[in-house]
Amino acid sequence: MKVCVPVSENKGMESVPFGHFGSAPEFVICDLDSNEVKSINNGDLGHEHGKCQPLKALEGNKVDAIIVGGIGAGAIMKLNAMGTKVYRGVNDTIETNLKLLKENKLQELSKDDACSHNHDDGGCAHGHGHNINL
Repeated sequence: MKVCVPVSENKGMESVPFGHFGSAPEFVICDLDSNEVKSINNGDLGHEHGKCQPLKALEGNKVDAIIVGGIGAGAIMKLNAMGTKVYRGVNDTIETNLKLLKENKLQELSKDDACSHNHDDGGCAHGHGHNINL
């Protein structure tokens, strides 16, 4: 299983999920089968609001899941159509979020859970402040 986590800065497994998929500068991709971790730049960073192209953003990388603080409805629908599930991350490390994902403790997002506002500050606060008992 390959999991993508949008981040503001690549700190490997210590990175924290970014507040919004489309405006994240980088993505950390974790292959849970091979334990490979790599980082790619957001190939669609300059898109207009509401015009996110996830496949372009991921530079063609196929992933099974996205863990993010917030994401638009269009991006969720496009990712789901590609067979990718989207989960709301907690404000903690990628390592913690992957543990929660494996334990089925992260909320899977649908278009009804999407961000619907403009992100002039480059982020979305939806993923922050969510506490899950570990």
